[in-house]
Amino acid sequence: MLIGELSRRTGVSTRLLRYYEEQGLLDAERDANGYRRYGDDSVLTVRKIRVLLEAGLSTEVIRQVLPCTRSDQPEFDWCAGIRDLLDRELMALDARIEGLQRNQEALTGFLALRPPDE
Repeated sequence: MLIGELSRRTGVSTRLLRYYEEQGLLDAERDANGYRRYGDDSVLTVRKIRVLLEAGLSTEVIRQVLPCTRSDQPEFDWCAGIRDLLDRELMALDARIEGLQRNQEALTGFLALRPPDE
């Protein structure tokens, strides 16, 4: 299928589909005229990518995890190193959450110092 059809079937813009290809997440063959042609399995691949992006994973991590996914849900064949990789991602996410909580507390403190409206 051409990129427009893949876009229509997945709801993902052609721009993002080209980005996924650039990032090594999605494969396309080229016709003689240079048009991208995707296999039917590309629809499931794009769905997997979207689920993993929604989980907060970077395209770099998704490139490593994607071959181990079984469906468009977060189900994995536990390939070597995937558990460790996801554990590291979770620890990094926890650290970002802690940082955001500190930011929230600081802003709440600033607002507490605000004079009442007149």
